[in-house]
Amino acid sequence: MKPGHVRTYACGPTVYDYPHIGNLRSFVFSDILRRWLAHSGFKVKQIMNITDVDDKTIKGSQSAGLPLSEFTRKYENIFFSCLQNLNIKPAAKYTRATEHISEMLSLIEKLMKKGLAYKAADGIYFDISKFRGYGKLSGVLAEKSMSRIASDEYDKEHVQDFALWKFWKPADGKVFWQSPWGKGRPGWHIECSAMSMKYLGKSLDIHTGGTDLKFPHHENEIAQSTGATGKKFVNYWLHCEHLMVEGRKMAKSLGNIITLNDVNQKGISPLSLRYLLLTSHYRSQMNFTFESLQHSSETVEKLNDFYSKVHWLSQIRIRDKVVFGVKEYENLFKHHLDNDLDTVNALAAVHNAISDFNKALDKGTAGSRAAKVMLDFLQKVNSVLAVITEKEKRITSGEKKLISKREKLRKLKKFREADLIREQLHKKKIILEDTPYGPRWKKA
Repeated sequence: MKPGHVRTYACGPTVYDYPHIGNLRSFVFSDILRRWLAHSGFKVKQIMNITDVDDKTIKGSQSAGLPLSEFTRKYENIFFSCLQNLNIKPAAKYTRATEHISEMLSLIEKLMKKGLAYKAADGIYFDISKFRGYGKLSGVLAEKSMSRIASDEYDKEHVQDFALWKFWKPADGKVFWQSPWGKGRPGWHIECSAMSMKYLGKSLDIHTGGTDLKFPHHENEIAQSTGATGKKFVNYWLHCEHLMVEGRKMAKSLGNIITLNDVNQKGISPLSLRYLLLTSHYRSQMNFTFESLQHSSETVEKLNDFYSKVHWLSQIRIRDKVVFGVKEYENLFKHHLDNDLDTVNALAAVHNAISDFNKALDKGTAGSRAAKVMLDFLQKVNSVLAVITEKEKRITSGEKKLISKREKLRKLKKFREADLIREQLHKKKIILEDTPYGPRWKKA
């Protein structure tokens, strides 16, 4: 809406449990979107909500015997830890629902004055029949007669008037706020409308979330926001599809809920999960298996090893016999990500560039200049994909002397002594690779 600027809102977590890998897929997707927009020259402002009051959080805090804020902060911190481990850039602001009650009340008052909301025995409800555009996003159209629903979760097949404000009941315990209609708490949907409009304006460029939020949550957001302002709420809605596990939907009843902690316990880096999530288009349903995760882990290890090799080659003097370029692959990478964030083919472009470089290296035609070109390409790519760690691993001066001593012994054909040094270094988790350009070391 403003040239050169993108205002985007991402539906964040409900902080009552560990986020599972299906949740994390949605957050990785919104991170790729944000990174690619920034890489393409846009100034991006991303806001993400934290749902820290709803049916689940209240029930969870009561079961744990903790105040709501203490209970939710625990899982909020776990969520942030997951984002950090997956190389997901922080949003410009994370907005907690409990810290924006006044904005929600103000929005509800506007809807009441416009006749779009009404008071019932147990709360304030949005009147679906009064909003003509309901159903355009999801295709779930309003029926002539509708019932009310107080729960934050309900049948996703039927349209029902939804709660904007819930009057306090004994089961809520100490969780309530004062309002013009008596003490209570907000319904689930109102928070995103109130907070997104506060920080991004009445109309947004992009709104992201999982496909399960399209109806009723996002449909209700549109009704509330447009109903209150009379303006189009969001220009572009982007929804990330479901993630299946071994061909089945994740469910506690099936015992197949997988978290990032489960990945860590397998000894697999979280970035391997990030890479795996990029191997499927965000609009496509994805089937997760630990076998595919293991393959991704091996690929990420190879990518990091290749990056390290190219970095090393760029620092030593090797003459280039031909000019090696990656412009074709840069253009392909850009083309595929411009095309609805096609990470699948964007990754293919990266691997093809790596393959061509290795072939040129094997032929002896690529040298230090080619390595620098390749290194620059990988750094640009990684600013978006964020699966290469790029951490410089150091060795001690004593270890460097051992590598140098071994190389001298090899030149003197004292291979047995040289092998003893190799074994000594291996015990220190330093792996040596003999190349035509000299020994290259890497840490295991």
